[in-house]
This record gives sequence, C-alpha cells and structure tokens, in this order.
Amino acid sequence: MAANPFLIAGGILSALASLLHLAVFAGGPAWYRFFGAGEGMARMAERGSPVPTLITIGIATVLAVWSAYAFSGAGLIARLPLIRTALVLISAVYLLRGLVLVPALALNFGGVTPFVLWSSLIVLVYGLAYAIGTWLAWPSLSARG
Repeated sequence: MAANPFLIAGGILSALASLLHLAVFAGGPAWYRFFGAGEGMARMAERGSPVPTLITIGIATVLAVWSAYAFSGAGLIARLPLIRTALVLISAVYLLRGLVLVPALALNFGGVTPFVLWSSLIVLVYGLAYAIGTWLAWPSLSARG
C-alpha cells in the first residue's frame, strides 16, 4: 500500500497536539490561560487541584490514540482494531469541532474570540486531513485488506 500523506499529516498533527497539551499542563496556570483552557482551569491549577492536569492528560492521551489510528490507516504501524470506524469517528469529531466556527460567526455567540477562531480553523484542517486520508485509504482498510 502506498503511503497516505493525508493520514500521515493527520497523525503528525494529532501527535503534536497531544504533546502541546502535555506542555500546557507542565507550563501551569499561565499556559492554561494562553492556550484558551479558561480562567476556571487556570485558577484550579493555581490552587493545586489535580483536575486540570487529569483533564489535560486525558485529552493528550485521546489525541495520541487518534495519532496512532492515523498512522495505522496510513500503513505505518500495525492495523488497529475497528480502523474504519475509528477513522470515520475521528474525522467527524475534528470536523464538527472545526465547524463550530460557522454558527459562532453567524450568530455571534458572545463575540468570536481569537481562541475560537484559530482553534476552529486549525482543527478543521485536522479533520480534513483525516477525512481525505480515510476516503483515500478506504479500500485498503477493509476487513479483508
């Protein structure tokens, strides 16, 4: 099977996002604020609550698993279980999260913050990489493949 540049790109992007989440929890309250986690998360981190760390590690773990699915779909690592279903769902989650920008802009939900704008555009790129890569790889992802 030929390498799938879209799934490879999606896997790299998800891996980078996972690492960025780990950096945010290591960076502390100022990083939670800068990267848009919200004042509540930053304040919990300032108080030493484990909640922001656990949430951030959880998100980083999910993103790392998604990266592995992209690499599996691209044929770079062993085939993971439910590869087709997983790649479709991952694509959908990224695309839906990215498309949150459309109603936010149309309805002007409390003003579109720079975080909402940029994170939506970035995640939309992730979703497109996964969706296009999944579509291209679909025949090779069959249960028989």
